Amino acid sequence: MTRGAIAEAVRFALPPRCPGCGAIVEADHRFCLACWQGLDFLAGPACARCGAPFEVSRGAGALCGGCIERPGACDAVRAAVGYGETARRVALKLKHGGRPGTAETIARAMARLIGAEDAGALIAPVPLHARRLWWRGHNQSALIARALARRHGLALVPDLAARTKATPLLRGLGRKARARAVRGAFAVPARHRPLVKDRRVLLIDDVFTTGATADACAATLKRAGAAEVRLLCWARVLRDSDGE
Repeated sequence: MTRGAIAEAVRFALPPRCPGCGAIVEADHRFCLACWQGLDFLAGPACARCGAPFEVSRGAGALCGGCIERPGACDAVRAAVGYGETARRVALKLKHGGRPGTAETIARAMARLIGAEDAGALIAPVPLHARRLWWRGHNQSALIARALARRHGLALVPDLAARTKATPLLRGLGRKARARAVRGAFAVPARHRPLVKDRRVLLIDDVFTTGATADACAATLKRAGAAEVRLLCWARVLRDSDGE
């Protein structure tokens, strides 16, 4: 069989599936209409720091009440979509469903979060502790970071930050409890300190809930000399719902 015939046979036997529900779709990384309509793409006016959506524009540089009261270590947080049922299913397929190709789907949706001003930035995932990495077999944030770095031609440093403290699962914990759990959990290896000094770092995660993990990691990178740390993620919790 020719290469084209083999590819056609594979497409027939394994047709592209919607990343949200698994329905057959016209091409890889495409959503069916129902799942596409179920995604809340975030592109309107938002807090300049945490990216929380505003109902109406408040002007450039406007901050939400939470960021005025509790400024975090991340200089900016940007998410592709709001956390809802479809976004949740996609995240779980990558995190626990054995679907590494979903990282490319997510990276395509996140691509618009990286602009020309990010040229020369380092891309790094929020790290997992070695014990959890061994148990899960992969770091979903690292898979997304690799796909984004490849798409934008940016330098990927998968171990720029290390998780030195095993933390409990954060799901179900409030903001303060999450912050306590991740305090002192990260470090920048000595070999990476010259690399991170005075650089912009694009920190990659799958889901943003309260920001405790991202802020702890960003604070560690800044103590190591990073000039700026921006968190980019697939989905963010917008209301009092519980993320992963």
